[in-house]
Amino acid sequence: MGLLADPEVTDVLVNGPSGVWVDGPEGLRATAIALGTDVEIRALACQLATLGGKRLDDACPAADVRLPGGLRMHAILPPIAPGGPLISLRVVRRDSFTLADLIERGTMGERCAELIARIVASRANFLVCGATGAGKTTLLSALLGLASPTDRILLIEEAAEISAHHRHIVRLEARPANSEGRGEITLADLVRQAVRMRPDRIVLGECRGAEVRDVLTALNTGHEGSCATLHANTARDVPARLVALGALAGMTPQAVAAGAVAALSAVIHLRRDRATGRREVTEIAAILPADGAVATVPAVIVRRGQVERGPGWGELAGSCGW
Repeated sequence: MGLLADPEVTDVLVNGPSGVWVDGPEGLRATAIALGTDVEIRALACQLATLGGKRLDDACPAADVRLPGGLRMHAILPPIAPGGPLISLRVVRRDSFTLADLIERGTMGERCAELIARIVASRANFLVCGATGAGKTTLLSALLGLASPTDRILLIEEAAEISAHHRHIVRLEARPANSEGRGEITLADLVRQAVRMRPDRIVLGECRGAEVRDVLTALNTGHEGSCATLHANTARDVPARLVALGALAGMTPQAVAAGAVAALSAVIHLRRDRATGRREVTEIAAILPADGAVATVPAVIVRRGQVERGPGWGELAGSCGW
C-alpha cells in the first residue's frame, strides 16, 4: 500500500469497503483508495495476521499483531464489525528527532526545551503523557538522546518504536502468546529482568497495565533518570490513571500514591491540536503527595508558545536540583 511509504502518514485505517482513511500532520482524512469487497479485505486481514503469527477467523475474529518491519496491525472481522472487516495499521518510523528538530516543528519553544533538558540532566524520574497520537514516543526518543553518553539505558517496549541518538541503548521487547496461548513475555517480566542488567536508566515505552507495579518498584531502587510514557488526556488525569493501572496489579490507591510520590518527580504533557494536527508540549507538572494520595501540580504552563511558572514550580525546581 503506497500510503505506508508516505513519511508523514502515521496510521492507515480501513473501514471495510466503505473507505480508507489516513492520519498525519493535518489529522484524519479520507482517501480515494478502494481495497475491494468484504471478502477481499477479509482475506487481506487474515493474510497479515498470519504473517504476524496470529490467528484471525470466525472463531477468533480479532487480532493484534506486529508485522515484519515494525508495522502494527489490529483487525476485526464481522459480525463484531457489522459494516465489514476493519484494519488499523500503525506505522513505526525509524527517524529520530532531536530537541532542536522538535523546536523547529513547533512542538515546544526554546525556553520549554531548556527546562525539559534540565529535567533529563538532573536525573529526575518523569512521565511523558498525552492522548493517542500526541507525540509521546517522538518526544521520549529525543529526550533519550540528551542522556549522558556514559549511561546504560535499558529500553523496554511492547513493539520497537523508540529510536534515539544514544550509543548505549539495550533493547528488550515483549512477546505475545502464540496461537496456542503460550510463550508470552510481558512488560512486567522485562522490567524485572532489566533491573538485573546494571541499568543507569530504565525506560518503558508505554506503561499501560500491571507493569506499573514493577516500574514504580524499579524507580524506587536507585535507577535515577528513568522514564515512561502514559496515556492521559491531561497531566491532572495522571494520578487517576496510575491508580487504575495499579489496581490491575492488585495495588491499593495508597500503595500507588506512595510509590509514585517516591519514584517520580515530573510529568511532561503533550497535546495534539485538532485543527492543525500540530503536537505541542502544554504543561510540565510536579508530582506531589496530597492527603494520602498523589497529585500533579502545574509547574510550567505553556500558552501560545510562552512559558509561565505555575504553583508547582518550587517543588519541581527543588526535586530537579535547579
